[in-house]
Amino acid sequence: MEISEKIAGEITMAEDSGKTIRKWREEFKVSQLELSQFLHISPSVISDYESGRRKSPGISSIRKIVDALINIDLKNGGTVIRKYSSGLPSDSIIDITDYSHDVSLERVIRLIGGTNYSSVGLNRYIRGYTIVDGVRTILSFSYSDYSKLYGWSSQRAIFFTEVKMGRSPMIAIRVHPLKPAAVVYIKADRVDELAIKLADIERIPLITTELEASEVSKIMSSLK
Repeated sequence: MEISEKIAGEITMAEDSGKTIRKWREEFKVSQLELSQFLHISPSVISDYESGRRKSPGISSIRKIVDALINIDLKNGGTVIRKYSSGLPSDSIIDITDYSHDVSLERVIRLIGGTNYSSVGLNRYIRGYTIVDGVRTILSFSYSDYSKLYGWSSQRAIFFTEVKMGRSPMIAIRVHPLKPAAVVYIKADRVDELAIKLADIERIPLITTELEASEVSKIMSSLK
């Protein structure tokens, strides 16, 4: 798998391999305990590698660590793998996750302290979510790239960060045939009237939240 080669190569070539192992472990949202249990080793071994107390692991050990991260992610739905294998700039997609069950949008809005700017009701369900950097998405995505935001289902909430006026995300959604179940702006500077109008036309709830993207990701991930 291409992503495993990328990670293994980065760790092997890194000046501080332990720090790089920790970076990727946290990117995969895997605890030291979970990783050590998967590898059948003591958690202190992982801790020692990451802190530099133990000599940098050899290529064979690095391969085992990377394979463990990949397999744990696959077991959890392959969220990180899809993020880095989508062909999109990896820093554009902050988080992308699919659910195996319906999640009430009304519940999501309560949890994130959301405000609905559209006239569209919230009595619907989502099967996943995507959090993207709004600026990078608008500037770097092609027309065909937008379909990659939808994971396994378009029945999802798409969260945008770095929203200034709120026009561009809704215009992009307006022109694409796939439509999300909801659009959420994270800490938007303002919500333009045009964005609200487009949301009403497309019958897509337009929500805002004042939570940080990391907090939103944590809440949404907990709903899996």
